[in-house]
Amino acid sequence: MTQRILVTGGAGFIGSAVIRYLINHSHHQVACLDKLSYAGNMDSLDPVADSVRYGFYHVDICDACSLDRVFSDFRPTIVMHLAAESHVDRSIDGPAQFIHTNIVGTYTLLESARRYWSTLEPRYQKAFRFHHISTDEVFGDLGGTDDLFSETTSYDPSSPYSASKASSDHLVRAWYRTYGLPVIVTNCSNNYGAYHFPEKLIPHMILNALSGKPLPVYGDGSQIRDWLYVEDHARALVMVATEGKIGETYNIGGHNEKKNLEVVETICDLLQEIVPPGNYPHLKWASASEVKHYRELITFVKDRPGHDVRYAIDASKIQRELGWVPRESFESGIRKTVQWYLDNPRWWQRVLSGEYQLGRLGEQA
Repeated sequence: MTQRILVTGGAGFIGSAVIRYLINHSHHQVACLDKLSYAGNMDSLDPVADSVRYGFYHVDICDACSLDRVFSDFRPTIVMHLAAESHVDRSIDGPAQFIHTNIVGTYTLLESARRYWSTLEPRYQKAFRFHHISTDEVFGDLGGTDDLFSETTSYDPSSPYSASKASSDHLVRAWYRTYGLPVIVTNCSNNYGAYHFPEKLIPHMILNALSGKPLPVYGDGSQIRDWLYVEDHARALVMVATEGKIGETYNIGGHNEKKNLEVVETICDLLQEIVPPGNYPHLKWASASEVKHYRELITFVKDRPGHDVRYAIDASKIQRELGWVPRESFESGIRKTVQWYLDNPRWWQRVLSGEYQLGRLGEQA
């Protein structure tokens, strides 16, 4: 059955991966809804922008009137809600925007979806789905144990970001329990891959290394994360949105636990293999001293407040019920990611210069 899928935050890292996957691997109609904040990048949608099955709405999820117009115009059968402020350091420096977008925005979107859903004929009401995409950070810190986050793990968020996402998760489940809005929730581990905004750990380390700048690692780098290749995640999200059970939660993880320091060292070793220090033509080498190996650029800095030690996902439910497993190991995924940044300087150069924000705008493409 062909669906009409509305993807909020579709110009972001994960959202754009979902849209590229939908256009390239399905027959569904897709609309991207994004306010194009600093993390929204229309360049990431260039590969599918000319598809007749793709459309774009320049709308803020906190704008109820505009949301109502989008629902009336596009008439989605599925909403995939990815729009969110997501950078932990930014949430520590300025939590207000995270409260506004992640909590108020999710509430506003839920209400707009509920108004639209209530007007549908019963058979279309039954088929409608609101898929809320969240994070494993809502569960807090696993510490040094061998435990895994399951779908029933209690929430214990540590940062303003994770607290705002936890709040949005609770709102979504309340709208299901109270109003009967058909919802599904997913919580994922750390994503990485192509088109990742350069402030995030992996692209930040790649670009700093290529320019001979310090590679700042919080604390001693012993924090452990489960790394999920973004294209594996996109495939899982579409599977959940179209095949998942209403009212259920699915954890999505990469089965790739790595210490932050290990991740940075792996990036250094891959770059060392592919392009020796000072030899990448698209970035000026800034190191003041001779550097023979990228690992020499690693610099340990003061840990950030409330930094969780370990996250790890138990993804057995989605494997058991929907048959999803990640296709990429960390070793294969990180190699593809490093190579993509080496091969696509125009994309990240436009981000670093700010030119990407001068891209295409408009109500609908």
